[in-house]
Amino acid sequence: MNPYNTMHTKMTKGIIFKIILFLSFYPMLSQERSTATFGNSSNQLKVLSYNIHHANPPMHKDSIDLSAIIQVIKDSDADLVALQEIDSDTERSGSGNQAQKIGDALGMQVFFGKSIDFQNGAYGVAILSRFPIIASKVYKLPSKPKTHGEPRVLAMSLIQLPDAQTIWFASTHLDSQKEDTNRILQIEELLNITANLNQPVLLAGDFNAVANSPVITSLDSVFTRTCSSCPPTIPVENPSKAIDFIAFKPKSFFKLNNHRVIDEHYASDHLPVFASFQW
Repeated sequence: MNPYNTMHTKMTKGIIFKIILFLSFYPMLSQERSTATFGNSSNQLKVLSYNIHHANPPMHKDSIDLSAIIQVIKDSDADLVALQEIDSDTERSGSGNQAQKIGDALGMQVFFGKSIDFQNGAYGVAILSRFPIIASKVYKLPSKPKTHGEPRVLAMSLIQLPDAQTIWFASTHLDSQKEDTNRILQIEELLNITANLNQPVLLAGDFNAVANSPVITSLDSVFTRTCSSCPPTIPVENPSKAIDFIAFKPKSFFKLNNHRVIDEHYASDHLPVFASFQW
């Protein structure tokens, strides 16, 4: 037998053996890598959802107090904020985009998603982030024409977390009419939009629906809310029901630390909702 062929055969077998050995351990290594992040206390993520009522304190019908909203968000120390009922250059709120003003005051990146043209300006939802926003999108949500529902949107931003992990963060505000008709269409569209994303998703907003309603039942079929028996968020005085939520998927990525409703009764007609995670 040719000595060269013998040596070559042994080297080939040795390489194949090492590859097989590595592959047999790879699932274990991958599992350790994915679960180890939960033990890293530095991977903290604080999220706030807040319907700010265009910064109009309910006790003062015609006033705008954006500084009060800024203070609430600052005190929460949130990393990601989903805002609803944002004015941009409207007659009632004055010049400038409210979300941008808040973001500038807090040193956060901003994405505004317009729902409608309003009073020579715009009105919609927004996202604030302490971390880089890589990309953003606005999706129109459906409603039945005969219901005359106000147009609603889903705003989404791809966020780069400090360890280079990326997640989608979304803000929405569903239809406010008494019947669930449009909200059901809107939550179904929202679930379709987020169905095939490759990154984890955090969703927050004013759903105008309570737990166990068809709308929230649909949400719960795909996402995990940060509360089960959720503290109420409206009305701001003597709150009686929860309609503002934070939800996430998949469970394997986010570890929920806590959920709370912030006891702030001046700045808006909704109470802000806060949750913190590890990833």
